[in-house]
Amino acid sequence: MQLRYNYRAYPDAAQRGALASAFGCAWVVWNDCLRDRREAHAAGLPYVKSAELSRLGITQAKRTGERAWLADVSAVVLQQSLRDLDAAYKNFFDSLTGRRQVGSLKVKWSRRLPAAPTSLTVAKDSCGRYFLSFVVDTGRDILPVVETESGIDLGLSAFAVLSDGRKIDSPRFLRRAEKKLGRLQRELSRKAKGSKNRARARIKVARRHARVADRRRDFHHKASTQIIRDSQAVYVEDLAVSGLGRTRLAKSVHDAGWSAFVGMLEYKAALHGRTFARVDRAFPSSQVCSACGFRDGPKPLHVREWVCGECGTVHDRDHNAAGAEAVVRPEPA
Repeated sequence: MQLRYNYRAYPDAAQRGALASAFGCAWVVWNDCLRDRREAHAAGLPYVKSAELSRLGITQAKRTGERAWLADVSAVVLQQSLRDLDAAYKNFFDSLTGRRQVGSLKVKWSRRLPAAPTSLTVAKDSCGRYFLSFVVDTGRDILPVVETESGIDLGLSAFAVLSDGRKIDSPRFLRRAEKKLGRLQRELSRKAKGSKNRARARIKVARRHARVADRRRDFHHKASTQIIRDSQAVYVEDLAVSGLGRTRLAKSVHDAGWSAFVGMLEYKAALHGRTFARVDRAFPSSQVCSACGFRDGPKPLHVREWVCGECGTVHDRDHNAAGAEAVVRPEPA
């Protein structure tokens, strides 16, 4: 299977300039070739193939006065931009971005790559940080078999409730950072557009958002790894996150980052030989007794505890929902 490993890079001033030039040239090639395909489509002409775009948008463009500076960067960068455009047209977005020549960069090697990478992407985020992203083909790392199976009920009051009774508290990273973010955004709004002060203020806001995202990602990784290590099988509700993101709960839903967390559970289960399955969102987990399977009817959201009318078991609503998801044993994803 393929895994992606990200590392922070620290280019010096000359390297930052070279990377900026490479990024700029890649953007120009992308836009020029995209324009050629759109114009051909609008004129009713056949789809312009990559070989023709490479000849017109790169090789011949370098010979013109308007685009002569494209010759100043590696041809690998320009050809890669064209391959990225092809990937976008095919709607793959699989991040197989090929090799990029970046020279000798200062990199924080937080961990060793398990094998030689098949591709490398150099990225710069909104707050000016550089990252190297490697795609690596690696074998599965099978964990020892355990007896435990876990149903997971995701929520907002508690980030996750497991069928064994464990609760993972919701860190609310964005909510906790809102006060400082609000102050920084007010400062940004007062700066004159196009000024250096506005650019510096924008970077401060971006850094604060990046810190929130980094903390959330770290939390997701730690929680998902622990669950996969402790459970032979994991069952989680297939939540309609996009729908919830349009409600009054939108900010809290995006702050929780359920989709990213479930994605981590899924790929880590595959990597470590665990079973992973999504429970249909229509499954009435709050109505089914996790002890005997009896369906006890719908309950309003304010009912947090209930007694099964069949077996008499007293249930915490969230704990029971997690347990019911494990009991149903859906087909693995």
